Amino acid sequence: MDEIAVLIPCYNESKTIEKVVKDFKTALPEAVIYVYDNNSTDGTAEIAKKAGAVVRYEYQQGKGNVIRRMFREIDAKCYIMTDGDDTYPAEEARKLCEPVLKRNADMVVGDRLSSSYFEENKRPFHNFGNSLVRASINSMFKSDIRDIMTGYRAFSYLFVKSFPVLSKGFEIETEMSIHAIDKNMRVENVIIQYRDRPEGSVSKLNTYSDGIKVLMTILKLYKNYKPMKFFGWIAIILAVLATVFLIPVLSAYASTGLVLRFPTLIVCCFVYLSAIQAFFAGLTLSTMKQKNMQDYEMNLIMLQQHINADKS
Repeated sequence: MDEIAVLIPCYNESKTIEKVVKDFKTALPEAVIYVYDNNSTDGTAEIAKKAGAVVRYEYQQGKGNVIRRMFREIDAKCYIMTDGDDTYPAEEARKLCEPVLKRNADMVVGDRLSSSYFEENKRPFHNFGNSLVRASINSMFKSDIRDIMTGYRAFSYLFVKSFPVLSKGFEIETEMSIHAIDKNMRVENVIIQYRDRPEGSVSKLNTYSDGIKVLMTILKLYKNYKPMKFFGWIAIILAVLATVFLIPVLSAYASTGLVLRFPTLIVCCFVYLSAIQAFFAGLTLSTMKQKNMQDYEMNLIMLQQHINADKS
């Protein structure tokens, strides 16, 4: 098992990958640098290998697919995840490692938004999107993660081996954050510096399509992790709508003794039934989630026992 593993998913980062690998070898000489090439066509893998990285390959396109492969194959006491575009300074890496190795943190978030991100990043919609995602998740999940979308993080062995990677692309950071919050893992924020991509290096993140994917991921994970609240709100909205349209029908009936708008009455009854169904769907899924949480905690105990047995 490695003491520290630096994980660098790469797709066409030939202009920067050599510097990134060498910087991390200097900053963390005890670490093993892993570069996973994701179908690059510009010689990224060869450059990384010459710079001293362990190079492996993931042929399913997408950052989430690369992270899944990395988490399955690599064993380490502390994992550093970074990008191959030289936007995250390697000299900040030890600050991320220390909470994992010394204070039993499960995930350490490299917080760009509290330092130089908004000055360095020249894409205003990226800035807006990061702020929107942070506010949404912290509000929905009652958390205090200061940079949801950062690609610079440190993880414990326990986190990596118990995290089910479902995302295929850039939604992976959002998924990691919500997983850590939901599973009550120890999360620390560490302020880091950020620098924009050097000239000639092109971002693979599409502001609009990937932004929509991230927002849809938040909604989907909110449904999965907070089913009672998600379906409870649907039930409330449906019940309120049905009541608003039903009031005139009941008012007319009270005045005349006649139901003058049968279609409205029938539709309102069906909407009330939908609200009841939504409520019980949330209740059922919430019970199932509670059972899943119990199973997850038991699996963590077994995983920890396995780690302890390896140490002894």
